[in-house]
Amino acid sequence: MSKLALLVALFVWVMSLPSLSRAISSCNGPCQTLNDCKGRLICINGQCNDDPDIGTHVCSSGGGGGGGKFPPSSSNGCEAIGNLHCKGKSFPQFKCSPRVTSSTRAILTNNDFSRGGDGGGPSECDGKFHHNSQRIVALSTGWYNGGSRCGKKIRIRARNGKSVLAKVVDECDSINGCDKVHAHQPPCRNNIVDGSNGVWHALGLDIDVGEEPVVWSDA
Repeated sequence: MSKLALLVALFVWVMSLPSLSRAISSCNGPCQTLNDCKGRLICINGQCNDDPDIGTHVCSSGGGGGGGKFPPSSSNGCEAIGNLHCKGKSFPQFKCSPRVTSSTRAILTNNDFSRGGDGGGPSECDGKFHHNSQRIVALSTGWYNGGSRCGKKIRIRARNGKSVLAKVVDECDSINGCDKVHAHQPPCRNNIVDGSNGVWHALGLDIDVGEEPVVWSDA
């Protein structure tokens, strides 16, 4: 009878395991379906994150708690200074970005730094266009910091463990946008590392995904 009781207890325990996978997760927490994520977060590549279609910024602003591979970033009192209305939407404007640490959390996006590309005009740092095979980035206005990081290297690390050194050549403007200079793109979010194809390839990431959570630091 003791063996039967043990088998019954083991069966009950195994049957309870699926309920763990349905636990509500915060930013970067594990997920399998939309129901696994808190609030308006969605499940992207097995982790809860902001929904790009509705423009939530819970995770990108460092909110929503931990649970992921990367630590949450600190907003460090960084608040929007206004809103820019274009394309029928309202976009927050920022002069600042989250505080830079040894593992600053960011969103990696893809930028075309060549002439006629979606980056608009030439790079702010040197007034030139660049080939997209180069490992180069543009940083949100706060991190660009008036050009203080121009020509300097930053280290970017992806969730897959790969890292790359990339040179800062441009600003991802978090204040202005929706004009010819900015290729009619809205203002950049304040936590963006806008990388070339070379950066994405070095990190082993799929450019077609469009956005990837990363951490970066000054090299």
